[in-house]
Amino acid sequence: MSRSAYSAAAPVLVAPRRTPIGNAGHGFSALTTTDLAAPVLTAVLETLRDAGAPHQVDDVVLGNCLGPGGDPARIASLAAGLGVDVPGVTVDRQCGSGLDAVALAAARIRSGEDNLILAGGVESASTAPWRLWPDTRERYTRAPFAPPGFPDPDMGVAADDLARIRGISRERQDAYAARSHALAAATDFSSEIVPIAGVDRDQRIRSNMTEARLGRLRPAFTPDGTATAGNSCGISDGAAVLAVTTQAGSKGLPALRVLGSAVAGSDPSLPGLGPVPAIEKVLRRTGVALSDIGVVEITEAFASVVLAVADELDIDEDLLCPQGGAIAMGHPWGASGAILLVRLATWIVASDGPELGLAACAIGGGQGVAMIVERVQ
Repeated sequence: MSRSAYSAAAPVLVAPRRTPIGNAGHGFSALTTTDLAAPVLTAVLETLRDAGAPHQVDDVVLGNCLGPGGDPARIASLAAGLGVDVPGVTVDRQCGSGLDAVALAAARIRSGEDNLILAGGVESASTAPWRLWPDTRERYTRAPFAPPGFPDPDMGVAADDLARIRGISRERQDAYAARSHALAAATDFSSEIVPIAGVDRDQRIRSNMTEARLGRLRPAFTPDGTATAGNSCGISDGAAVLAVTTQAGSKGLPALRVLGSAVAGSDPSLPGLGPVPAIEKVLRRTGVALSDIGVVEITEAFASVVLAVADELDIDEDLLCPQGGAIAMGHPWGASGAILLVRLATWIVASDGPELGLAACAIGGGQGVAMIVERVQ
């Protein structure tokens, strides 16, 4: 399908809001997924109301990975006061959940079945319940990403493997991480943040994380690895939500048009490369050339992952996460993909922002999800 055909009926993203990103066990240590998501849902809806935009919500779609179950999207919708007639559904595509939730909402808007969906993601690593395997009574620390017979490495181990196989040095990873911290420290995120529990800024960002300081940190996952606590993301709490609607329904609010999205599978042994086939697929679907993309947001779970994807697709590193990413800000798993879209919205709708942006996530077990958006003129 040509880009012009894809654009004609494309949904738009408006009112991008998020919580500050909290370090797990700290600022939001007692807050549940409901406590985090409900105030952001309310803030998005208030933005629509204040603009005189239609605000009858058809559904709430939120990504979440490790919450308590019971459909956190529906529970947060009720807690936000959206009304008993507004349903909710929770999406689990692990680290891509928040981005896929928005993609699913956008597909429903594009189909004409719905007019307004609030979509995004939420994660509370601090309050995620502990679970036990029934046969051994040992703690269940993470879900299997692949069945027996397939490789299923922990993400940190896989990041070390990826760096070694692709020749991405420790020095290059630390340089990228220092850049992430410096860019995030220099950025004012206040316009997109909904303060929660007295916290009004991201907790992980450090302006003094220089390459020299990062270079002193020890490997975090394997004895001879190159991924450290400094060039990897932090375990975090947070939520992000956007209104997904039609251009007519946006009522002149600053908006991003969703040109298309894609999910793809890849080698489970190297999950960090999952964004590559997803990006290639969405470029084919939309007819957009990668050279036309002005900003690329990839979840910075590990510096090696972002750099490997950039190398594979020949993406200019200067286009990556231009205001910092998860290495500096943290990675609330189910919310991170939606946070990428909040970041793109803030960056692109600026008067001098680029026309086109790309968001992508790597996912445990060998998957990727990607979305292309453009500024609504």
